[in-house]
Amino acid sequence: MFDLLEEREEVKKYGFRLPDITPLRNWVKTSPVLNNEQLARYAQDPVMRRALLWSLEMNRRAAKMVYGIPPFPGVRECLEYLHDKADIVIVSATPREALEREWNEHDLMRYVHLLYGQEDGSKKECIRAVCKYYDLDHVLMIGDAPGDLEAARSNNILFYPVLPGNELASWKEFLEKGMKLFLEGTYKGDYEKSLINHFGSYLPEVPPCSRFISGIS
Repeated sequence: MFDLLEEREEVKKYGFRLPDITPLRNWVKTSPVLNNEQLARYAQDPVMRRALLWSLEMNRRAAKMVYGIPPFPGVRECLEYLHDKADIVIVSATPREALEREWNEHDLMRYVHLLYGQEDGSKKECIRAVCKYYDLDHVLMIGDAPGDLEAARSNNILFYPVLPGNELASWKEFLEKGMKLFLEGTYKGDYEKSLINHFGSYLPEVPPCSRFISGIS
């Protein structure tokens, strides 16, 4: 975000220089887990303290603003169908308090067998902790970000992508076909590969707004 902001034409014209965030950059590259607990360990550094305060404020604002937003159509139906056929686990980088609040608001926690939040470790670590109880071909991660795919691949489990901006179609596909193939044991192979390849087309390295502003084709 900082790098992309620095490239915006209006920022350049104003001559604004972004602050040096080298301590934060180094922490992101080296920290085993990116969460507030780890960030607080370095809060004596003014850059890191400002990042921590920003993160805590974001959580506070999310708790105040995020309510009354139902799950995408198809999500509840999938959970209802799967809850007595599979163990459903939440693996998220969101704080546990927010996960419990948002899932309980819509009466979805009753379908969940286990919850891993930001405080419990990275997605890779949390998935690894679960995987030791199952055959790897019997574990499917559903995610909408490159980090989700990476976490699945690092643990050699299956992955179902939810397309950013096209979530309705993704959940319809999973409800009508994806979850049934998974339960039948035939999900792995050409079907999974085609979904992941399509997922890649939704993840441009340069954000559309950046391409528009800078004129990159």
